[in-house]
Amino acid sequence: MVRLQDFRKISEFEWEIPRSIRKDMRGNVRVFASYEMLEKGLQDRSFEQAVNAATLPGLAGNVAVMPDVHQGYGFPIGGVAATLLPDGVISPGAIGYDINCGVRLMASFIHFEEAMPYMEELTNRLYFECPSGVGSVSSLKLSRSVLEKVCHEGSLWTLKNGYASNEDLDLTEDQGCLQGADPMNISPRALERGMPQVGSLGSGNHFIEIDRVEQIFDTAAAQAMGLKENCICLMLHSGSRGLGHQICTDYVHDFQRVSQKYGIQLPDRELVCAPLSSPEGKAYLSAMRSAANYAFCNRQVLAFFARQVFESVFAGKIKNPFLHLVYDLAHNMGKVETHLVNGKKEKVFVHRKGATRSFGPEAEGIPQRYAKIGQPVLVPGSMGTASWVLVGTQTSMQKSFGSACHGAGRVFSRSQAKREIRGDELRNRLMRAGIYVKAGSLSGLAEEAPEAYKDVDQVVECVIGAGLANKVARLKPLAVIKG
Repeated sequence: MVRLQDFRKISEFEWEIPRSIRKDMRGNVRVFASYEMLEKGLQDRSFEQAVNAATLPGLAGNVAVMPDVHQGYGFPIGGVAATLLPDGVISPGAIGYDINCGVRLMASFIHFEEAMPYMEELTNRLYFECPSGVGSVSSLKLSRSVLEKVCHEGSLWTLKNGYASNEDLDLTEDQGCLQGADPMNISPRALERGMPQVGSLGSGNHFIEIDRVEQIFDTAAAQAMGLKENCICLMLHSGSRGLGHQICTDYVHDFQRVSQKYGIQLPDRELVCAPLSSPEGKAYLSAMRSAANYAFCNRQVLAFFARQVFESVFAGKIKNPFLHLVYDLAHNMGKVETHLVNGKKEKVFVHRKGATRSFGPEAEGIPQRYAKIGQPVLVPGSMGTASWVLVGTQTSMQKSFGSACHGAGRVFSRSQAKREIRGDELRNRLMRAGIYVKAGSLSGLAEEAPEAYKDVDQVVECVIGAGLANKVARLKPLAVIKG
């Protein structure tokens, strides 16, 4: 059990759990948080899970923990851990069940006051055209062979089939396609679950939100992103749906035996892993990349549907109702990257679970448009509160393997939120605040109530204070669509 006295204060927004507290740790745990956020993290097993992650074979540097941290499956949500190639390990639990769960932000030059008379219609149409909820299916029904192409090609498949532009791919992390995907390493059950779901939102904390740009903090960065104060934008949050969940389920089960095969001793069986160089590690990596490509494709198809709705609702009413892409990024992902480890450039495999890549200016792998400002970092808040657009920094490259927070972070479990919050009362409260709401169920709405999450503004202040990102814009919600 991790206690408050185990932390060493480095600065107001940076703390360390030294590896000396446990003999099996291979590195320190570096926590980016205020004292208040640190206390919140101690309310569950988040920091204990981070300490357990520091025992992973081949660990490179520190385990990084973000201020939105909360307990996950084996590995904390809001955690980052890198392992050295070729013999470090890969852990499905350190990437998560919703592989490439991520966020896409699209912006417009429509002033929110122009849009407000049509907001209810816009919300209803988006809810209808972008299927959401548990087990939701899309209007696209892919065959097995087409699904395998999606797993290979990701967003490139959407470009070939008229759902995307070249600019969409340019402004998507990794251009929406990870190389090395192989659907042959995906189970038939996972493929079966994936076939009907490309272009669907899902349930839980997945959403579509219409926002207005409330305030701009960095004019040059906002201009590069096409963000204009008081104009509306659309943020969507979704991932690899049933396909990714089944892949993680399958490999977590398989790796229970694999860890024993390679003599890997772990303090938590949920952290099961395999060497990256092993046949089992390579198989999971190729399946994980397939799910990541599926998720990129899924968000691009949802974006296509959303654009059609915008153009249909605003046709003849508002000039230039087009949504342009700001950025699309992942926050549950594993990637091979080059980082400084103990002063030396090393190839490492970075696990980010509930953490966003936050590469600084001129870093390899970010779009040319953003080379001078750094990679956009999208931080959605809880339903009914603010969201943030940030940019990555050079400091994040040095401190956190180029990573920052991914959202507000839960403080209530879903079951606790449903016990304490009534969905109908929450919906009425949001409506009174001028926020249109469409949700598949009131219980699902209650799970995502603002009080079930940390204060996203405080989370952002922590990553800014630690130097992991810089502010660009604050967004305020006008409408929320949930499964």
